[in-house]
Amino acid sequence: MTDEIAHRLDRFRAEAASQDLPSEAVEEWIRGVRPAAYLAEGGDGPLVARVGGDPLLPQGVAQPSEPFVASVDLAALPPGATDLPLPSDGHLLLFAAPDVSGIGKQEADAVLYVPAGTPTTRQSVEHPWREPYQERELRTLWHQPGPQMSESFALDTWGEDADEEQFELAEELEGAWWHESGHRPAWTLQIGGHPVSPQNDPVHDARDVGQDADDWALLATWRCGDDVTELDSGTAHWVIRRRDLTALRFDRVHRYVEMA
Repeated sequence: MTDEIAHRLDRFRAEAASQDLPSEAVEEWIRGVRPAAYLAEGGDGPLVARVGGDPLLPQGVAQPSEPFVASVDLAALPPGATDLPLPSDGHLLLFAAPDVSGIGKQEADAVLYVPAGTPTTRQSVEHPWREPYQERELRTLWHQPGPQMSESFALDTWGEDADEEQFELAEELEGAWWHESGHRPAWTLQIGGHPVSPQNDPVHDARDVGQDADDWALLATWRCGDDVTELDSGTAHWVIRRRDLTALRFDRVHRYVEMA
């Protein structure tokens, strides 16, 4: 744990204590905090990810079934930016159609890992009903710890029988956290951490339809923005079991699309 994170947690504890929030719940909230990387346009740093346009695909790879979203340079992510067992280099390619699915489902080609040094060519991913997403570069990167959404925390802590007071306590903990941490700047792509969802928690959704409930984690989230005008605040999530990520079994990813 870095000094900066330790100071942030201490400030959160002090703020929670000033609101007379139970110390046991405060420490449970802290145990659930996870680091995440956030990518945005602008800046003059190295290219961390490219959104939209045509992807660089290895020769012989089948035509992806959904539009290309982004390519993330894993070597550009600082060590410890997430707690995911990601490869240290290569590129992670994300694909998603702007179709609200209602629930997450396994998509065998929603994520493609291209190891470093793999020969690739720029290929058009043809979808007659949609032009490629707008191409742009993400050169701004920051990483910071973040908590669960309050409702997810309440369900994980007190179970499906959590009462109104417990949900209210979770909201108060969330308020105390962001009071001391400040809200994140605008971002386009999130890697790791906890979901920020306008509707349902996609990690919880994957737990309900998959196996190994405690092993599921957020791989990435894309805020669609102006790329998907037919969705109000459209968001795509990719969720994976950690053991599948370690084994590079990206064919087992669950992809989820929603809107506000």
